[in-house]
Amino acid sequence: MKIELKNNKVFFEKQGQKKEIHPFWFRERASGESFIDKGTQQRLFDPTQLQEDIRINSLNLSDQFLEITFNDGTYTKFAIQNILKEFNNENVIKKIKKVEWDSSLKNFKNFEFEDNFFNEKVMYDALIDFYKFGFVIFKNVPTKDNFITNFANSIGSIRRTNFGEFFNVKSKPNPNDLAYTSLALAPHTDNPYRNPVPCIQMLHCVENEVDGGLSTLVDGYTVTEKLKKDFTDYYNILTKVKVRFQFIDQSVILEDWAEMIQLNEKEEFKQVRFSPRLDFVPLMEKNKLDLFYSARKKISELYNSDQYRVEFKLNPGDLLMMDNYRLLHGRTSYDANQGNRFLQGCYIDYDSTEGKLKHLKRKFNL
Repeated sequence: MKIELKNNKVFFEKQGQKKEIHPFWFRERASGESFIDKGTQQRLFDPTQLQEDIRINSLNLSDQFLEITFNDGTYTKFAIQNILKEFNNENVIKKIKKVEWDSSLKNFKNFEFEDNFFNEKVMYDALIDFYKFGFVIFKNVPTKDNFITNFANSIGSIRRTNFGEFFNVKSKPNPNDLAYTSLALAPHTDNPYRNPVPCIQMLHCVENEVDGGLSTLVDGYTVTEKLKKDFTDYYNILTKVKVRFQFIDQSVILEDWAEMIQLNEKEEFKQVRFSPRLDFVPLMEKNKLDLFYSARKKISELYNSDQYRVEFKLNPGDLLMMDNYRLLHGRTSYDANQGNRFLQGCYIDYDSTEGKLKHLKRKFNL
């Protein structure tokens, strides 16, 4: 892609096509102390109040900069690199390629918690791994004083739910969720009944004195790609039919309608929702229901297959951060009489990890 000037107009050429860049597009990006607040990087002017007939009076193009004077008297200077970034729609997160994985994934990298951890390059590396694999494990995270809230808020902001700012995962009497028992939990995504669903879940091990209670993870992205390749009819119906997910508690009823496999605007993987104890399939024609039930059964078989599941024990100080749009998690059963198994959990959203990653990329000029 390249920038060209002709008759006080700016053109960009990409893939053999040449198009004019609107003068107003440049004018509303005017930089300098008169136009941009240095501290916040926000505009000091309202572009909707500018005159509509903005034109370019003069141009100067060098290897690194484009200088423009407009008909309203404004002069500004643009770095060519920044213009090209905008036209390439560069997105730091989308450039990180997802890594498909299954039960063969062994010895995945862990990251040691340390002082000033959240502002060091090691945090950047951990977030890159998170976006590649859908999860990351931090070691030796302090276990006192509900430290999980400090950890989460140091990345972004906790997403509060009806379970609170954070929640304790341990066996207790009269639970309002099976997570608060010692029973095995099959692979599932959390909170599929919310709109929007919390993006990222953290689970911090405070105590673990039992032999069972292994944490399990399944990559919904890998399973979806398998379904798409080998079971096209199943993939198609699971990406098109919306089901009702519902949670009922003493003080709240939460529900949302969504596909079990959600795609983005490019028909690419975006999110899975799976929690068979909480879904309700809509009434459809029998043939369509036959296909849907077969598809749901097949994807459940894949999610629960030894081929796609990794298991590991979380020890005190271990903090698991996982993508709730991509991964399914669960646990094996355990005997609560053996001792304590105490985890604390909370949620954050993508803007937290994306914002932190972009900040660290800028800080370390990566």
